[in-house]
Amino acid sequence: MRIVRMSKEGRRPSAESIFVGSVDTQTVVDGSDDLRLIEVHFRSGARNKPHTHTTDQILVVTEGTGIVAAGSDEREVRPGDVAFIPAGEVHWHGATAGSDMTHVAINGGTSQTKIAG
Repeated sequence: MRIVRMSKEGRRPSAESIFVGSVDTQTVVDGSDDLRLIEVHFRSGARNKPHTHTTDQILVVTEGTGIVAAGSDEREVRPGDVAFIPAGEVHWHGATAGSDMTHVAINGGTSQTKIAG
């Protein structure tokens, strides 16, 4: 068993090419074949580029206001909202202008991310 406490102090700036704008992340669970859990904090207006995953993804919004989008379907999300994104679906997510947004991303442990386009 392992216990990890997520905290603002645990977040680190991300230089990943998938992000547009200022984003901080912290890996919570990694190294499992079954699951990976990462907290992602998007600053106002920051988002990721349209992309896909090779496994299903679940996003649990914990702070702020954001958008989760697939194709022309854009949904506003707030704390307590949970988004399910099937493997292979092109999507993006991030903070709305004027609000930071944090979510916990849960993916398969072997999931690969590919930027669309």
